[in-house]
Amino acid sequence: MNSLWIALGAGVLYLLAYYTYGRFLAKKIFQISKNNICPSVAMRDDVDYVPTKKQILFGHHFATIAGTGPIVGPAIAIIWGWLPALLWVVFGSIFMGAVHDFGALVVSLRNQGRSIGDLAGDLISKRVKVLFLLIIFFLLLLVITVFGVVIGSCFRLYPEAVAPVWLQIPIALALGYLVYQKNLNPTLMGIIAVILMYGTIVLGSFFPLAMPSLGVNFGDGVWEMALDPLEIWIILLLIYVYIASTLPVQMLLQPRDFINSYQLLIAMLLLTGGVIFCHPVMVAPAVNTVPDSPPVLPMLFVIVACGALSGFHSLASSGTTSKQCAGEADAQFIGYGSMLVEGMLAVFVIIACGAGIASGVGGSSDAFSQYYPNWSATNGLSAQLKAFIDGSTNMIATMGLPPKVIISLMGVFVVSFAATSLDSATRIQRYIVGELARFCKLPHLAGKHPATMIAVGSAFLLAFWEGSGKAALNLWPLFGSLNQLLGGLALLVVTVYLAKRKTAVIFTALPMVFMIAMTGWAMYYNVIGFAGLKDGVNPNYLLLAISVIIIIFEIWMIFESAVVLYRTYGQPNDKN
Repeated sequence: MNSLWIALGAGVLYLLAYYTYGRFLAKKIFQISKNNICPSVAMRDDVDYVPTKKQILFGHHFATIAGTGPIVGPAIAIIWGWLPALLWVVFGSIFMGAVHDFGALVVSLRNQGRSIGDLAGDLISKRVKVLFLLIIFFLLLLVITVFGVVIGSCFRLYPEAVAPVWLQIPIALALGYLVYQKNLNPTLMGIIAVILMYGTIVLGSFFPLAMPSLGVNFGDGVWEMALDPLEIWIILLLIYVYIASTLPVQMLLQPRDFINSYQLLIAMLLLTGGVIFCHPVMVAPAVNTVPDSPPVLPMLFVIVACGALSGFHSLASSGTTSKQCAGEADAQFIGYGSMLVEGMLAVFVIIACGAGIASGVGGSSDAFSQYYPNWSATNGLSAQLKAFIDGSTNMIATMGLPPKVIISLMGVFVVSFAATSLDSATRIQRYIVGELARFCKLPHLAGKHPATMIAVGSAFLLAFWEGSGKAALNLWPLFGSLNQLLGGLALLVVTVYLAKRKTAVIFTALPMVFMIAMTGWAMYYNVIGFAGLKDGVNPNYLLLAISVIIIIFEIWMIFESAVVLYRTYGQPNDKN
């Protein structure tokens, strides 16, 4: 099938969904009102609570939720064929992912910008609040640690991206100063910042920076330590996110993510141009049977992750975005719209990995088998990123751009979005640690710096608990299932909220039931493997214990929520 029709069909469906289903949800279900005062105005402190123009906040929110999820997930899932991955990305993002993000944002906007986990205590019970916050803490711990490893690995794979990614920081700081302190036009300043950033990309493509290994010697050889480039990058990144997550949000995170929103627009325009000029035929099979792979059901819904639905998005919506949204009328554009854009990005990933990979080797159908010979070949970050970046480069190069620059551009694109997820996750983790500390009556740990030290320090310990920065990847099999489970539980909280307002819940309840069922099934599949009950699979008792504990938490939360839903319909109407 020609990839141009796939891209065109997906784009039309997303536009129709935004102006029909999105508006229906905003008007009839969430009952958006421009007269409601948002927390960014009522609780403004110019550090976390900052009223922000919707275009800037859209960029910040999208850069936070995107990360490498909509790239890596679909790039793996296409091994089962492009059709299952495409159907889930398109319809999952319209009817589940965007509803999830939009709902979490609205509920938080109407409750002082509090996180979805904190709100579970008010809507369901205090016990559920603690359970939910613990699940969120563990997920964010994985996000911070694993994304640090991901970015470090990207820097090793694509040293051309090192200089542009780090030079983006002073550019973003200057942009924030000019917009907020000098009141200059944010669109014009953003365009200038993007031009400067693309200048650094050209510079990086010709002057790649590779991190050398480092040997540390203390006490005349009494204590020695050798750090490889990946470990050095992880340490530097954790130092950076500590600083970034404690700065006022409008100083660095907002302007940098605003730049990244332009970068996304340019990258997607280039990908669109590549599809139009190249219009490669899909060489990936529509449906593919892979003998050594996990079952497509339920694992497809776990692996695609951010391309269709992600629990991490609820943390972004209720953790940082709700504290910056200037008006409730902006919520559909930011919450529902950004998920559709992310879905479109995932569609381009499917096209790049399913068609673009062949456009540089004569259109041979053998290209897919070269990149996806079996399931084990998709393990590891390099295989997934290579399929996307090579496929994208092949398509974009048909427009006459130098492949060397395209590779640098796409490498920076991937790393930039991973970096925004990393420091936003750290900022959200600070809020979660603070909420847990206050609940445990330890207010001295809820402060900005103590909470951030716990967030960053726990990630450091997880990354190096085996003496190597790669240790966190041992927990990766649990990450996808936990992330999607959180999405189902966030939809559960939104459903309870709507039920208490006597509003129709079917539009959040059906996605909630589906995701909890699929992730529960996936976690059961993982538990069998972690217990060593699959042929050829060694037991992993750490992951087994964590999985069992989370499953118990999940069942507990669902039970208490079901009791609340059962009792709610007999109570008076509550529109708060």
